[in-house]
Amino acid sequence: MDDSKNRIASTIAKLAQLGEIDCRSQFGGYSLSVERVVFALVAEGELYLRACEEVRPYLTERKMKAFTFNRGGIPVELNYFRVDESLWQETQQLVALSQLCLTGARQQRVNRYENRRLKDLPNLTMRLEVLLRHVGICSVRMLKEQGAKRSWLKLHARNKNLGINVLFALEGAILGQHHEALPQALKAELRHWYSETLQLKNYVEKLRTTL
Repeated sequence: MDDSKNRIASTIAKLAQLGEIDCRSQFGGYSLSVERVVFALVAEGELYLRACEEVRPYLTERKMKAFTFNRGGIPVELNYFRVDESLWQETQQLVALSQLCLTGARQQRVNRYENRRLKDLPNLTMRLEVLLRHVGICSVRMLKEQGAKRSWLKLHARNKNLGINVLFALEGAILGQHHEALPQALKAELRHWYSETLQLKNYVEKLRTTL
């Protein structure tokens, strides 16, 4: 454990330019992250970098060994590769490689978020996912591009019974939080927009019926 703690301290010092590096227990060792994005881990006094497509040719060339984690007595090979002593001494190369791993981990995180199903977002149920698909909003990316207001307008055009709670749900889903946790100022702005939008819709509807 002391070897790992010493390696963690040395790694944080060497890679300081990546940002503030946090450490927590994981896989029987310690994960290293910047802004909650894990890019490396330390186990048994050794540093392992999280692989991404950009660094794979380098990993192959250097023949870096993968980290193996025992899960219930079964060895599981993870996508982390050991930094040998030679690379450890090449500080600039280590920093550059670590930066690539961090960038790759960030992109993987973005990809996972955008590839999630709509129903996996906060507040969105299977029913809402189906309704959104019916109006052409089929992915997280499309929902974010449309925004909560435009998405609600499309939904309301097909189902007049959808109220302000759906608008709150959509906004919360886009922001990644429960609708009840939305800031009060944001809720007030949405309520104002919702009220004015309904008034305009009702006015237009009355005009149609009187013409």
